[in-house]
Order: sequence, then C-alpha cells, then structure tokens
Amino acid sequence: MSPEAANTSPQRDPVLVDLALQGGGAHGAFTWGVLDRLLEEPWLRIDGISGTSAGAMNAAVLIDGFVKGGAGGARAALKKFWRRISDAARFSPFQRGPLDIVLGRWTLDSSPMYVGMDLLSRLLSPYDLNPLGKNPLREILSELIDFRRLPQAPIKLFITATNVRTGRGHVFKNDAITPEVLLASACLPTLFQAIMIDGEQYWDGGYSGNPTLTPLIRECKSQDTILVQINPVERKQSPRSASEILNRLNEVSFNAVLLKELRMIALLRQVANPGNSEGAQWAGMRIHRIASEFMTDLGASSKLNGEWEFFSVLHAEGRKSASRFLETHGSDLGHRSTLDLDVLLERI
Repeated sequence: MSPEAANTSPQRDPVLVDLALQGGGAHGAFTWGVLDRLLEEPWLRIDGISGTSAGAMNAAVLIDGFVKGGAGGARAALKKFWRRISDAARFSPFQRGPLDIVLGRWTLDSSPMYVGMDLLSRLLSPYDLNPLGKNPLREILSELIDFRRLPQAPIKLFITATNVRTGRGHVFKNDAITPEVLLASACLPTLFQAIMIDGEQYWDGGYSGNPTLTPLIRECKSQDTILVQINPVERKQSPRSASEILNRLNEVSFNAVLLKELRMIALLRQVANPGNSEGAQWAGMRIHRIASEFMTDLGASSKLNGEWEFFSVLHAEGRKSASRFLETHGSDLGHRSTLDLDVLLERI
C-alpha cells in the first residue's frame, strides 16, 4: 500500500460503489490513474462499472485483471494495457512537433500528419482512407483480455455503443463483451469504419451515453456512483478557431445524455413517490465525481497522443485527483452525495 493509501484508509466497513467511466482517447490514462488509486483502498468494493470508449477499455481490463488477481491484478493489468498502447503508438504518424516537445505541450495541432488527416477526414470517409478497416487496438485487446473470464466476474460490466441505424445506445453486458464491442464503443465515425455486431453497425458510445448511468441504477446493489469525468461540461472561454469549435461541439454532444440522466436523478429526488420502486431507486442514488482542471486545459488533438510520458502525466494527475477526492469525500461514500445535482435543474 502506498503512503497515499495509508493516509486515507482508516479501518472502516466496506462500501459498495459503482464506477461510471467517460471516454476520451488517450485522456483515458487519467482514468487509469484514478482507478489505480481507488483499487488501493480495501474498503472500496466495486459492484458495477459503466464505460464508454476509453472508459470501456479501462473497465474491461480492470475486471479481467481483478478476476485473475484481485485488486493487485487489476492494477497490473491496467498498467500493462496503457504501456502496450504506448508501444504501438511509437509507429503512429501522429507525433508532436519539435516546438511542442521543447515547450512541453502535449498537443498535436502542429503535427503535419494530424493536420493533414484532419483535413482529409472532412473530404474522405474511413471507407476511403482505410478500406480494410484495420484497427491496431483489435490485436491489443485480444492479446491482453481473456474475454471468457468476464461472464464469471464478480463486477458487473456495462459497455455502451451507438447503433448507427437507430441512433440509440445499446448496452452490452459481461457475457456479450468481445473485442468488437470495445472497438464499437470507441468507434469515432470520422476515423474508423462502423463496427458490425450481430448484423447491426455501431459507432462510439459517447453519442448516446458517456457513460450510461441507467444500468448501474437498475441492476446494481450499490447506491453510490463515482463518475470519473474526462470531458469538461463547462469552459470559461468561448471557442474561436475551427478546431476549438469542433472540439466544443463534441464535448457538448458527448456530455448531453449524461447530463440528462443526472437531471433525472435530481428531479426524482424532488418528486419521487416512495411507492414507485424504480423512481425511489433513481432518487436514492448518491452521485460523486472525480475530475481535474488539468483535463480542461488539454486540447482535442492530444487525445491521439500515445506517448508514454503523456500517459504517465495523466496517470499521476488521476491518482492525485482520486486521492484528493478520498481525503475530502471518502467519509461521505455510503452516506450522502457529493455532487450538487440541483445546480443542473437551475439551468434547464
């Protein structure tokens, strides 16, 4: 156990929690850091995890590692996963420019290949640029995750992908998780061909739930959900450049469904009928959030930055944010919400 854990882990009864993990490409290494820190707490018991995109991959890797070796196995599996992603990214055409390296900026905005691919993606589709539908993540996921273990896992897993035909989110559970499901949950339509699963095509789950809270509330025993937030809900300054506008549009789109679910919880707290079991279940959910201002300062292009140094920075920030949450709100888990949802109702 690390010194951080020793300072925030008093002897206490176990607390059952759910985790809601947002997607965000390479920014998912922040979530890795959060999970790495939470897994050090023996009193925290994970009941279920809902994940989208990078959050989905973090969730599946964690659960597979947990089945194999408990909390320690989960932590080791997550580190191995992100190291493997970084190793594969060494051959990626998306690399930082010399000036960005000198100035310590993680952006790819000045990378010629990134700029070129960004322009091409507005003219040509992935079916033109990548007709074979190759995705290096497919091999990594198949290599690192034993998908046969997931149905027997003590932790419930919920992965969201967006059905291209209907536009609705589809939630895949433990026994239905495959490499294709994880790729579907992370399938940005401007970069990858839609993923075919059981005769239906799927895109990134962020469009329909980033992440989806409903299955955690309906199917898990825990009444505490910890949201690990990557995508900022608010920004102080209005976007001006074309890339900033597109980035903000994606943030608004990817947060929309999550905010609706949080508003529903807030509304049901005010009007829930004790006789309505599902309404009371929603109203009784305690919501918590782990986030960092550091993530707000990162540009959209850095979501494709696969450098190990960048992952390490994000991992450290995730651990620090999780430690700060535990020090401030650890005693609230199991007792009260720490995220003010009523603020959302004031802005409807």
